[in-house]
Formats: sequence, structure tokens, C-alpha cells
Amino acid sequence: MPSAPDHPLPAVAARFAHATRVAMPVAQELFDTIAAATGDGVGMAREPYGANEQKASDLLEAKARQLSLEVTRDPFGNLYMTLPGADRQAPGWITGSHIDSVPSGGNFDGLAGVVAGLTAVATLQAAGLVPPNDLTVMGVRAEEASAWYAGAHGGHIGSRAALGILPPGELDSAINSRSGRSLREHMTEAGFSPDRVQQDHGTIDLARYRGWLELHIEQGPVLERLGLPVGVVTAIRGSSRARSCRCTGAYTHSGAVPHEYRSDAVLATVELVHRLEAEAARVRASGGDLTYTVGKLFTDAGLHSITKVPGQVDFCLEYRSQERPVLDHMTGWARSQAERIGAERRVTFDLGTFSVQEPATMDPGFREALSLGAAALDIPAMDIASGAGHDAQDFVHAGLPAAMIFVRNANGSHNADEAMDLADFELGTRLLAWMVAGQPR
Repeated sequence: MPSAPDHPLPAVAARFAHATRVAMPVAQELFDTIAAATGDGVGMAREPYGANEQKASDLLEAKARQLSLEVTRDPFGNLYMTLPGADRQAPGWITGSHIDSVPSGGNFDGLAGVVAGLTAVATLQAAGLVPPNDLTVMGVRAEEASAWYAGAHGGHIGSRAALGILPPGELDSAINSRSGRSLREHMTEAGFSPDRVQQDHGTIDLARYRGWLELHIEQGPVLERLGLPVGVVTAIRGSSRARSCRCTGAYTHSGAVPHEYRSDAVLATVELVHRLEAEAARVRASGGDLTYTVGKLFTDAGLHSITKVPGQVDFCLEYRSQERPVLDHMTGWARSQAERIGAERRVTFDLGTFSVQEPATMDPGFREALSLGAAALDIPAMDIASGAGHDAQDFVHAGLPAAMIFVRNANGSHNADEAMDLADFELGTRLLAWMVAGQPR
């Protein structure tokens, strides 16, 4: 772990700045060619285990071979591109992200991390540096499966399969929203081996790696609003989600029934939302990390009317936090308030099951090294939490320490208007290259 420098390191900063600039045509070419090959007329359409995801993977492989990397694939289609290090026996770094996209998505979500890994390789080559140990760039399949597949599954298919933390039953319970066929069928049709998915027996040998590094666009507005190009991620927020909530009251005449006799599902639900929002604000004000969302809020179009007191409301709830106790508190608060409001307003709430995804804390030592690197390379940066899920969390949950670099991105994500500036991407990639080069001083 490097100590904080007493003064800037212009020689190191200049060397990495020059080498990254030399390497940037690699990034530009990949972004351009993959966008041209995988667009749907609106944005990107790299469906998990679809033809466009494979096209993107093949273009990445071709560039890796041009860079003289060792290339392999696993039974799930994940791509591994390795630059040999000076000591091939000691654990090296693995970096990358996912290749797929959401429907009509942007070109940078996921892909930027894989391209950054290959551009970091080109940076080291331009600088005449051999990394101390092997550097493997991974192109992950099917991270965005939740955008394409309904049914019971947790997304992040490629990384969890490779790490041995994907329940095999999800291959059958994940159903493609467009074809109606299972993930198992689509994976098989793409030429891969779903039968190799086993819990507790992945294909990645974690002993080969010291940690996972992932560059990713920020999918929120924080860096953009604060005018900073780069963020060092502190943790990936976990979540507690109730996907199918319902408030049941009674349909009655809107003019003939006094309010004190009504069982109004809309007003009861609005009160629950208000109380949960107030508690979420209190938690944040007391220092807790929390985002809170109510979605899919609707009444039954076949029964509702302007002349009826609404008798049913359906909705979903989601909490996200870096802190598991905050998730537990808000889940319990929702249930207790639903019970109280139900008694007060003569309705019944059924919140169903809350599915919990554990937070993933980034390795403190890696974070410190990245922050010191940003200072040494004169890259403006800040600590930032990730509200979105990433492959990095799967590596943490499998037992490998991880770190993430965020790159500023205007217009949000999961849309065709992602607007990562390549100048910001260059800074993030420079920091990644510095890290995998052994943090030279």
C-alpha cells in the first residue's frame, strides 16, 4: 500500500497520461464498432445470450488478440483476456464488467469496464510496463438479465455462474419476456453449457486473483452535479424489495358513502407511502444511507371508476442501503405501519415477501490505493456509493475483495442517451492502469 505523497509526482503522472492518450484509439475503435454492430435503431440491444451480445464479445476478443493477449471462454460464454505479468505464479488482478445491455440501452453501461480493461493493457504496453502479476480482463455475460427475463432470478447470470453462486434452478425459472422460453434454452441455443452451472463449484479459481477491479459509468447524477470526472466507490448498496404489494379495501359509491364508513385503498396506500417517506428522511438525517422507492402503483382498470371508492391498490416497495441494519429497520417499519394503517382505515395490506440482497463493501485497502492514485495522477475524484448493482458485488459475495472506479456520465443510464465523455473515461482508465501496474511511485 503506497503512503500519501508529500508532493505531486509529475514524472509518474506524465508517463501515465501520455501512455493512456496513446492507447485511447483502442477504446474509440471498440466503442464505435460495437455500437455499429449492436444497435436497434434507438440504442443498444445486446440481449443476454443473443446474437448482438455475441457480436460484441467477438469484437472484444479480436482486439484482445491484436494486443497479444491470451484468450479463453468458460462454459457460460464469459470472455477472459490475459496479459502475462512478471510473476505468473502470484495472484494477479481481474478487471472488467458486462457486455450485454438493457433493451434500447446506452453503449457505455457495462461495456466501458471491459473496454477500459483492454485500454489499460494498451496503456501499459505503450508505457513499456510489464505488470507485476497477470492482468485478466473479463467480459461478463448476462448481467442485465433482469431487463430481459421475468420469473424468479437474481440477474448477473454470467458472473454468478462463473463464481459458483448461481442457483441452477434459476436457469429454468428465468423466462425470457419476449420468447417465453427459459434462460436454460437460450444459453444452450447460444452454444454454451447451462448444465455446468453448479452452486459452490464455479469455474473461476479465486486463488489466482488478488482482487476484482471494475470501471463503470456512474448511473446517477452525483459526479455530473459536482463537476468531478471520477469516483472511488465505497460500497454497492444492498436492497430489500417487496415486488407484489396490495392494499385491499372495498368498492363503494363515491357519493353515497360517508368517509368514516369507507375502506378506501388509495387513501390508505397514500398514507403508508407518506409515513415510509417520512421515516426514510429521518434515517437519512440521522446519518443512515438509504434510498426509498414506491413503484408500479395502480388500481384495477377493469373495476375502477370516478364514481367508485377504490377497493384495491397494487404497488411495490424498494429500499437500498450500504447498511444491512437500515434495510432490516425499514422492512420492519413498513410492516408495522401497514398493520396500523390497516386497522385505522379498515383495509388490509399484504406486502408479501421482501427479498433481500446483501450490500457489498469495497475493500478499504484498494479504495485507499485508488484515492492515492487519483491524487498522484492529478485526477479530481471523490468517494461515492453505488446505488446500482454490479458484477463487483458478486465477487465480494464469493469472497474476493473488490474495488470500483466510477466515471461521470450525463443523462443517467439504462437509456440510449448515456453521455460519458471520453476525456473522463481516459482519466478513469489511467487510474485503472496505474493500479494494475503495481501503483508505481
